[in-house]
Amino acid sequence: MSLDAVKLGKDILAALSGSLTEKWPDVKDYGEAEAKKLAQTLVMIATLKATGKINKEQAELHLEMQKNATRMVLMTIEGLGVLSAEAAINSALSAVKDNVNTEIGFTLL
Repeated sequence: MSLDAVKLGKDILAALSGSLTEKWPDVKDYGEAEAKKLAQTLVMIATLKATGKINKEQAELHLEMQKNATRMVLMTIEGLGVLSAEAAINSALSAVKDNVNTEIGFTLL
């Protein structure tokens, strides 16, 4: 099984929009871009793990960097605070955790 960035992106986007319902009209464009970036990062991690170029600690660092970037983008939206941004990211990653963790062979999400 290999991860599909488009499907992951759609699942992440659905979770973000569900978590940010009230603010979604304001964050939609940002949410779409960040969903793609998160999905691409997860696919990159899986690819690097499959080729033996990354270990669990490195994978966690890559994911944390992308989460931080996503968090900062979402927090720049007026009225969207840290807790809302964090909840949205957690919801988005929870939506894809089983597929990602299975693919890479360890618990990343």
